[in-house]
Amino acid sequence: MNVVGVMEFGGPEALQVVEVAAPPAPGAGEVKIRVHAATVNPTDTYMRNGAYARGIEAPAPPYIPGMDAAGEVLEVGPDVDGFAPGDRVMAVVLPTRPEGGAYAQQIVVPAASVALAPAGTSHAEASTLPMNGLTARQSLDQLGLSAGQTLAVTGAAGSYGGYVVQLAKLDGLRVIADASEADEELVRSLGADVIVRRGDDVADRIRAIVPDGVDGLADGSVQGELLFPAIRDGGGMAVVRGFNGDAPRGIQLHQTWIGRYATEGAALDRLGRLAEEGAVTLRVARTFPANRASEAHQLLEQGGIRGRLVIEL
Repeated sequence: MNVVGVMEFGGPEALQVVEVAAPPAPGAGEVKIRVHAATVNPTDTYMRNGAYARGIEAPAPPYIPGMDAAGEVLEVGPDVDGFAPGDRVMAVVLPTRPEGGAYAQQIVVPAASVALAPAGTSHAEASTLPMNGLTARQSLDQLGLSAGQTLAVTGAAGSYGGYVVQLAKLDGLRVIADASEADEELVRSLGADVIVRRGDDVADRIRAIVPDGVDGLADGSVQGELLFPAIRDGGGMAVVRGFNGDAPRGIQLHQTWIGRYATEGAALDRLGRLAEEGAVTLRVARTFPANRASEAHQLLEQGGIRGRLVIEL
């Protein structure tokens, strides 16, 4: 089979199509999937350039990025219920594992990392949901807000931020979201109650709306300590790329890591059903064939992408 990976860490040009042996039959509790689409996420660029080299368990290259995939079930292992060959599915993949990530024509993953793809969606659309959707769900679960409380979301036009906005509204929260002028209509369409202009002073803008501070904040823009002033004493902030340091005024920091939710298949299935209902929006910015994966990485690193870039395998 073919994979997209790197033999040596580097820039987007380091990505190449490599032929490797197909994975073995799935073991107990596992599913083998023929991958048709794999989403390009910022984490993929860090794996490609070597920033995550210490965490990679693969014994030798190619090192294969990719955290979420969509395709068809090829085979199910013993003790797997709910899936059968031919089913259209989506899955979370941890690319640091020995087998690598989702940029591969075939993968074997735990059945608990798989859910049926939303009905009526393309493989590309379905691939955009697993990692970002579950990461958003985890952040909200960590913050633990109740209906009627107020959540601020930064980076709201991005994939993670957009899912946080939509899921928070479904949870009954009041949502204050940031946006550039160009993204304001998009963020409003996702359901934000109040929109403030993005930037280094976004915390001041949020405080102007909620003088005592918001109950929780999801830091999709990765601004860290610049956002503390927006949060009330004893409130919470979910961070998606780690934060080294202490928060003031009793603010609770929640480290959101997709690895903790990678086998939350029931939660992924619920997200799929919300997508079927139109309550969660799947956004594909552009698709690329495998031999042009480097272009997708280059575009992502240039910034400004709304929705997800997808590699079709």
